[in-house]
Amino acid sequence: MTATVSETRQAFDEAPVVLRLDNIRKSFGDAHVLNGISFDIHQHEVVALLGPSGSGKSTLMKCVNLLEQVDDGQIWLNGTDITDPRADQDAIRARIGVVFQQFNLFPHMSVIRNVTLAARKVHHWSKDRAEARALELLDRIGMRAKAGAYPDQLSGGQQQRVAIARALMTNPELLLLDEITSALDPMLVGEVLDMVSELKEQGTTILMATHEMSFAHDAADRIVLLRRGVIAENGTPREVMDESRNPETREFFSHFRS
Repeated sequence: MTATVSETRQAFDEAPVVLRLDNIRKSFGDAHVLNGISFDIHQHEVVALLGPSGSGKSTLMKCVNLLEQVDDGQIWLNGTDITDPRADQDAIRARIGVVFQQFNLFPHMSVIRNVTLAARKVHHWSKDRAEARALELLDRIGMRAKAGAYPDQLSGGQQQRVAIARALMTNPELLLLDEITSALDPMLVGEVLDMVSELKEQGTTILMATHEMSFAHDAADRIVLLRRGVIAENGTPREVMDESRNPETREFFSHFRS
């Protein structure tokens, strides 16, 4: 029997907290981009970060990956305060998988070299161990036959799938997906979203910023909607996208309905 929404929410609430954001603030000059952002992501949970352009989504993702330093507040990754100035940022980034809008594959390296590079150079895996893991991942995403190919021989959707495989190489504690379909031809979006759905089924903990509203509705366990640097809504897709009584929220989502 299918679990109810409340049962599913309770199951996540009882799971360990993977990521905790506590009163995160970030400004650029006089522009206050993040104004006290606080929420948790639990193990195996998929959280979609939504909001209009300029709401702070990208800045928040960069703060979680330590590409931007917060002005105030704390970010915890499985009990480690990653905003502590004494924290080893390289070691923390090695615990987080990140996939950006652009594929960022090295054009002079084959698919398997792109996927194994960080595992070998940063995590000091042996060549045999790294390649065995890479081939396992490439097989899972239907790209094993392309292991020896170069990025310019792949479609955009295939390149993005390779980027996701690279991010998964060392079993990260958290996977960040930052608008991973925005650089793709619309015909290729589906294959990448299908892969994210598979990762969800496998229990990957994910924070994703996306403009794919129907996908967020179907794939996310929870929606965090940002507006003007604050959390406007935080709840299940049904609560936020279908049942919100906030006029601004209803207006925002109305633009994405046919």
